[in-house]
Amino acid sequence: MNETNEDLWEVIATAAGMTQANIILGRLESEGIPTQLRYEAAGTIYAITVDGLGEVKILVPVPDWERAKELLARSYEDGELPWEKL
Repeated sequence: MNETNEDLWEVIATAAGMTQANIILGRLESEGIPTQLRYEAAGTIYAITVDGLGEVKILVPVPDWERAKELLARSYEDGELPWEKL
């Protein structure tokens, strides 16, 4: 079987720009799920988000896809987060 690296990664989400993509990336990586970003350079250089130009695809390894989907579907209440009270 002749697999490429691209065959081993699956798109888990599409963000409207790098800021949103980095939030999703951080959420996944904080849970130990590796990520890759795929985007057009022009969208980040010129900060254009029209007609999909600023679109960023977030990819995860295929074996982690289900767990990543569950993590992204979960919402958190403020009390559930491990905030340190100052």
